[in-house]
Amino acid sequence: MENMALDPQNTRRYRISISCPDTVGIVAAVTQFIAEYKGWISEAHQFADPEACTFFMRYEVVADSLPFELDTLKEKFAPLAEQFNMSWTITDSAQRKRVVLMVSKEAHCLSDLLYRWRAGELNIDIPCVISNHDDLRSYVEWHGIPYVHVPVDMSNKEPHFQAVREQIAASDADLIVLAKYMQIIPEELCEIYPNKIINIHHSFLPSFIGARPYHQAAERGVKQIGATCHYVTSELDAGPIIEQDVQRVTHHNTTKDMVRLGKDVEKAVLARGVRYHIEDRVLVYGNKTVVFG
Repeated sequence: MENMALDPQNTRRYRISISCPDTVGIVAAVTQFIAEYKGWISEAHQFADPEACTFFMRYEVVADSLPFELDTLKEKFAPLAEQFNMSWTITDSAQRKRVVLMVSKEAHCLSDLLYRWRAGELNIDIPCVISNHDDLRSYVEWHGIPYVHVPVDMSNKEPHFQAVREQIAASDADLIVLAKYMQIIPEELCEIYPNKIINIHHSFLPSFIGARPYHQAAERGVKQIGATCHYVTSELDAGPIIEQDVQRVTHHNTTKDMVRLGKDVEKAVLARGVRYHIEDRVLVYGNKTVVFG
Protein backbone atom coordinates (compact mmCIF):
# COMPACT_ATOMS: atom_id res chain seq x y z
CA MET A 1 0.00 0.00 0.00
CA GLU A 2 2.90 2.36 0.68
CA ASN A 3 3.56 3.08 -3.00
CA MET A 4 -0.02 3.00 -4.28
CA ALA A 5 -1.56 6.33 -5.35
CA LEU A 6 -5.09 6.74 -4.01
CA ASP A 7 -7.98 7.33 -6.39
CA PRO A 8 -10.41 9.28 -4.16
CA GLN A 9 -13.39 8.22 -6.29
CA ASN A 10 -12.73 4.50 -6.27
CA THR A 11 -10.84 3.71 -3.08
CA ARG A 12 -13.07 2.07 -0.49
CA ARG A 13 -12.71 3.73 2.90
CA TYR A 14 -14.02 3.39 6.43
CA ARG A 15 -15.23 6.72 7.86
CA ILE A 16 -14.78 7.10 11.60
CA SER A 17 -16.72 10.00 13.15
CA ILE A 18 -16.35 10.83 16.84
CA SER A 19 -17.54 13.38 19.37
CA CYS A 20 -16.66 13.16 23.05
CA PRO A 21 -15.64 15.21 26.08
CA ASP A 22 -12.39 17.00 25.30
CA THR A 23 -9.35 15.59 27.05
CA VAL A 24 -5.70 14.79 26.43
CA GLY A 25 -4.76 11.78 24.33
CA ILE A 26 -7.76 11.24 22.06
CA VAL A 27 -5.93 11.76 18.76
CA ALA A 28 -2.98 9.67 19.91
CA ALA A 29 -5.21 6.83 21.05
CA VAL A 30 -7.28 6.67 17.86
CA THR A 31 -4.23 7.01 15.62
CA GLN A 32 -2.37 4.31 17.56
CA PHE A 33 -5.39 2.02 17.29
CA ILE A 34 -5.40 2.34 13.51
CA ALA A 35 -1.61 2.02 13.26
CA GLU A 36 -1.69 -1.15 15.36
CA TYR A 37 -3.53 -2.87 12.51
CA LYS A 38 -1.42 -1.23 9.77
CA GLY A 39 -4.31 1.00 8.75
CA TRP A 40 -3.69 3.80 6.26
CA ILE A 41 -5.32 7.11 7.27
CA SER A 42 -6.18 8.92 4.04
CA GLU A 43 -7.98 11.90 5.59
CA ALA A 44 -7.98 13.37 9.10
CA HIS A 45 -9.86 16.23 10.74
CA GLN A 46 -10.15 17.37 14.36
CA PHE A 47 -11.87 20.24 16.13
CA ALA A 48 -12.23 21.15 19.80
CA ASP A 49 -15.01 23.47 20.97
CA PRO A 50 -13.65 25.15 24.13
CA GLU A 51 -17.07 26.46 25.16
CA ALA A 52 -18.77 23.09 24.94
CA CYS A 53 -15.62 21.24 26.11
CA THR A 54 -16.28 18.80 23.29
CA PHE A 55 -13.86 17.22 20.83
CA PHE A 56 -14.77 16.20 17.27
CA MET A 57 -12.85 13.93 14.92
CA ARG A 58 -13.31 12.39 11.49
CA TYR A 59 -10.85 9.92 9.99
CA GLU A 60 -10.97 8.08 6.71
CA VAL A 61 -9.05 4.81 6.61
CA VAL A 62 -8.34 2.83 3.44
CA ALA A 63 -10.45 -0.30 3.93
CA ASP A 64 -8.05 -2.70 2.23
CA SER A 65 -5.23 -1.60 4.54
CA LEU A 66 -6.96 -3.26 7.50
CA PRO A 67 -7.00 -7.03 8.03
CA PHE A 68 -10.75 -7.22 8.77
CA GLU A 69 -14.15 -5.98 7.64
CA LEU A 70 -16.47 -3.29 9.05
CA ASP A 71 -18.20 -5.35 11.74
CA THR A 72 -14.90 -6.47 13.22
CA LEU A 73 -13.54 -2.92 13.10
CA LYS A 74 -16.54 -1.70 15.09
CA GLU A 75 -16.14 -4.52 17.59
CA LYS A 76 -12.45 -3.77 18.14
CA PHE A 77 -13.02 0.00 18.32
CA ALA A 78 -15.81 -0.20 20.92
CA PRO A 79 -13.56 -0.49 24.04
CA LEU A 80 -11.57 2.59 22.99
CA ALA A 81 -14.80 4.50 22.40
CA GLU A 82 -16.04 3.53 25.85
CA GLN A 83 -12.77 4.65 27.42
CA PHE A 84 -13.22 8.21 26.11
CA ASN A 85 -17.03 8.27 26.41
CA MET A 86 -17.38 8.72 22.65
CA SER A 87 -20.47 9.10 20.51
CA TRP A 88 -19.25 7.44 17.36
CA THR A 89 -20.08 5.89 14.01
CA ILE A 90 -18.02 3.94 11.51
CA THR A 91 -19.38 3.66 7.98
CA ASP A 92 -18.25 2.06 4.75
CA SER A 93 -17.95 4.33 1.72
CA ALA A 94 -18.97 1.40 -0.48
CA GLN A 95 -22.40 1.25 1.14
CA ARG A 96 -24.51 3.77 -0.77
CA LYS A 97 -27.05 5.69 1.27
CA ARG A 98 -30.68 5.50 0.22
CA VAL A 99 -31.99 9.03 -0.30
CA VAL A 100 -35.68 9.86 -0.77
CA LEU A 101 -36.28 13.19 -2.51
CA MET A 102 -39.42 15.22 -1.79
CA VAL A 103 -40.66 18.02 -4.07
CA SER A 104 -43.69 20.14 -4.86
CA LYS A 105 -43.74 21.97 -8.22
CA GLU A 106 -40.36 23.73 -8.49
CA ALA A 107 -37.79 21.61 -10.30
CA HIS A 108 -34.47 23.47 -10.02
CA CYS A 109 -33.12 21.73 -6.91
CA LEU A 110 -34.49 18.33 -7.93
CA SER A 111 -33.02 18.70 -11.42
CA ASP A 112 -29.60 19.61 -10.05
CA LEU A 113 -29.53 16.65 -7.65
CA LEU A 114 -30.63 14.22 -10.35
CA TYR A 115 -27.96 15.54 -12.71
CA ARG A 116 -25.28 15.08 -10.06
CA TRP A 117 -26.60 11.59 -9.31
CA ARG A 118 -26.55 10.56 -12.97
CA ALA A 119 -23.05 12.05 -13.37
CA GLY A 120 -21.79 10.01 -10.42
CA GLU A 121 -21.12 13.07 -8.26
CA LEU A 122 -23.51 11.86 -5.55
CA ASN A 123 -22.84 8.26 -4.58
CA ILE A 124 -26.41 7.46 -3.53
CA ASP A 125 -29.42 5.34 -4.42
CA ILE A 126 -32.73 7.14 -4.96
CA PRO A 127 -35.57 4.68 -4.26
CA CYS A 128 -38.27 7.22 -5.11
CA VAL A 129 -39.31 10.86 -5.41
CA ILE A 130 -42.36 11.85 -3.35
CA SER A 131 -44.46 14.85 -4.32
CA ASN A 132 -47.72 16.49 -3.33
CA HIS A 133 -48.22 17.44 -7.00
CA ASP A 134 -48.05 15.40 -10.19
CA ASP A 135 -46.26 18.05 -12.26
CA LEU A 136 -42.78 16.50 -12.27
CA ARG A 137 -43.74 12.87 -12.88
CA SER A 138 -42.55 12.55 -16.48
CA TYR A 139 -39.25 14.25 -15.69
CA VAL A 140 -38.51 11.96 -12.74
CA GLU A 141 -39.63 8.79 -14.47
CA TRP A 142 -37.38 9.66 -17.45
CA HIS A 143 -34.53 9.11 -14.99
CA GLY A 144 -35.90 5.65 -14.17
CA ILE A 145 -36.93 6.64 -10.65
CA PRO A 146 -40.39 5.82 -9.21
CA TYR A 147 -42.57 8.90 -8.70
CA VAL A 148 -45.00 8.77 -5.79
CA HIS A 149 -47.80 11.33 -5.93
CA VAL A 150 -49.39 11.93 -2.53
CA PRO A 151 -51.95 14.77 -2.76
CA VAL A 152 -52.54 17.06 0.21
CA ASP A 153 -55.98 17.94 1.55
CA MET A 154 -55.29 21.36 3.02
CA SER A 155 -58.12 20.89 5.53
CA ASN A 156 -56.65 17.62 6.83
CA LYS A 157 -52.98 16.90 6.14
CA GLU A 158 -52.69 13.84 8.37
CA PRO A 159 -53.58 11.29 5.63
CA HIS A 160 -50.90 12.83 3.42
CA PHE A 161 -48.18 12.56 6.02
CA GLN A 162 -49.27 9.07 7.03
CA ALA A 163 -48.81 7.98 3.42
CA VAL A 164 -45.46 9.80 3.29
CA ARG A 165 -44.29 8.03 6.46
CA GLU A 166 -45.25 4.66 5.00
CA GLN A 167 -43.49 5.36 1.72
CA ILE A 168 -40.29 6.51 3.43
CA ALA A 169 -40.31 3.43 5.65
CA ALA A 170 -40.93 1.15 2.65
CA SER A 171 -38.02 2.83 0.87
CA ASP A 172 -35.71 2.03 3.80
CA ALA A 173 -34.46 5.61 3.57
CA ASP A 174 -31.22 6.73 5.19
CA LEU A 175 -31.90 10.38 4.32
CA ILE A 176 -34.87 12.50 3.23
CA VAL A 177 -34.13 15.61 1.18
CA LEU A 178 -36.74 18.34 0.88
CA ALA A 179 -35.80 19.71 -2.53
CA LYS A 180 -38.37 22.52 -2.44
CA TYR A 181 -41.12 20.49 -0.79
CA MET A 182 -43.44 23.27 0.27
CA GLN A 183 -45.05 21.63 3.28
CA ILE A 184 -44.20 21.85 6.97
CA ILE A 185 -42.96 18.49 8.23
CA PRO A 186 -44.93 17.34 11.31
CA GLU A 187 -43.18 16.86 14.63
CA GLU A 188 -43.71 13.09 14.62
CA LEU A 189 -41.79 12.64 11.38
CA CYS A 190 -38.96 14.85 12.70
CA GLU A 191 -38.70 12.61 15.76
CA ILE A 192 -38.60 9.43 13.68
CA TYR A 193 -35.74 10.77 11.52
CA PRO A 194 -33.63 13.09 13.71
CA ASN A 195 -30.85 14.75 11.69
CA LYS A 196 -31.92 12.71 8.67
CA ILE A 197 -34.24 15.23 7.00
CA ILE A 198 -32.47 17.99 5.05
CA ASN A 199 -34.21 21.13 3.83
CA ILE A 200 -33.14 23.95 1.53
CA HIS A 201 -34.44 27.30 2.74
CA HIS A 202 -34.47 30.17 0.27
CA SER A 203 -32.97 32.66 2.72
CA PHE A 204 -29.83 33.22 4.72
CA LEU A 205 -31.25 32.02 8.05
CA PRO A 206 -32.08 33.25 10.61
CA SER A 207 -33.09 36.24 8.46
CA PHE A 208 -36.38 36.18 6.55
CA ILE A 209 -37.83 32.93 7.86
CA GLY A 210 -41.11 31.59 6.51
CA ALA A 211 -42.73 32.41 3.17
CA ARG A 212 -41.70 34.82 0.38
CA PRO A 213 -38.18 35.55 1.69
CA TYR A 214 -37.05 37.20 -1.56
CA HIS A 215 -39.97 39.60 -1.36
CA GLN A 216 -39.00 40.32 2.25
CA ALA A 217 -35.40 40.87 1.16
CA ALA A 218 -36.42 43.22 -1.65
CA GLU A 219 -38.55 45.26 0.71
CA ARG A 220 -35.59 45.60 3.09
CA GLY A 221 -33.21 46.63 0.30
CA VAL A 222 -30.65 43.96 1.15
CA LYS A 223 -27.29 43.83 -0.62
CA GLN A 224 -26.91 40.06 -0.33
CA ILE A 225 -29.37 37.22 -0.66
CA GLY A 226 -28.62 33.68 0.33
CA ALA A 227 -29.75 30.12 0.93
CA THR A 228 -29.47 27.76 3.89
CA CYS A 229 -29.29 23.98 3.99
CA HIS A 230 -30.31 22.67 7.40
CA TYR A 231 -31.69 19.68 9.26
CA VAL A 232 -35.41 19.75 9.88
CA THR A 233 -36.73 19.93 13.43
CA SER A 234 -40.17 20.55 14.89
CA GLU A 235 -39.30 24.26 15.13
CA LEU A 236 -39.79 25.83 11.71
CA ASP A 237 -36.56 26.79 9.90
CA ALA A 238 -34.56 26.47 13.13
CA GLY A 239 -32.71 23.16 12.77
CA PRO A 240 -28.92 22.75 12.78
CA ILE A 241 -27.37 24.50 9.79
CA ILE A 242 -25.19 22.45 7.45
CA GLU A 243 -24.28 24.90 4.69
CA GLN A 244 -25.00 28.48 3.56
CA ASP A 245 -23.99 30.81 0.74
CA VAL A 246 -24.84 34.29 -0.56
CA GLN A 247 -25.22 36.19 -3.82
CA ARG A 248 -24.44 39.90 -4.12
CA VAL A 249 -27.36 42.10 -5.31
CA THR A 250 -27.88 45.82 -5.76
CA HIS A 251 -30.68 48.34 -5.93
CA HIS A 252 -30.98 47.55 -9.64
CA ASN A 253 -32.19 43.99 -8.94
CA THR A 254 -35.92 43.39 -8.96
CA THR A 255 -37.70 40.74 -6.92
CA LYS A 256 -37.77 38.61 -10.08
CA ASP A 257 -33.99 38.97 -10.37
CA MET A 258 -33.57 37.91 -6.75
CA VAL A 259 -35.70 34.81 -7.26
CA ARG A 260 -33.60 33.82 -10.29
CA LEU A 261 -30.29 34.47 -8.57
CA GLY A 262 -31.53 32.81 -5.40
CA LYS A 263 -32.36 29.60 -7.23
CA ASP A 264 -28.74 29.30 -8.35
CA VAL A 265 -27.57 29.64 -4.76
CA GLU A 266 -30.17 27.18 -3.51
CA LYS A 267 -29.03 24.45 -5.92
CA ALA A 268 -25.39 24.76 -4.98
CA VAL A 269 -26.00 24.97 -1.23
CA LEU A 270 -28.34 21.96 -1.18
CA ALA A 271 -25.97 19.84 -3.26
CA ARG A 272 -23.08 20.62 -0.90
CA GLY A 273 -25.21 19.92 2.16
CA VAL A 274 -26.36 16.57 0.80
CA ARG A 275 -22.80 15.63 -0.12
CA TYR A 276 -21.50 16.52 3.35
CA HIS A 277 -24.19 14.36 4.94
CA ILE A 278 -23.82 11.28 2.74
CA GLU A 279 -20.05 11.39 3.24
CA ASP A 280 -20.55 11.52 7.03
CA ARG A 281 -18.88 14.91 7.30
CA VAL A 282 -21.52 16.50 9.55
CA LEU A 283 -21.44 16.09 13.33
CA VAL A 284 -24.42 17.59 15.17
CA TYR A 285 -24.28 18.82 18.73
CA GLY A 286 -27.07 20.80 20.29
CA ASN A 287 -28.41 23.01 17.53
CA LYS A 288 -25.00 23.41 15.89
CA THR A 289 -22.90 21.40 13.50
CA VAL A 290 -19.27 20.71 12.84
CA VAL A 291 -18.79 20.13 9.10
CA PHE A 292 -15.50 18.60 8.04
CA GLY A 293 -15.32 19.60 4.39
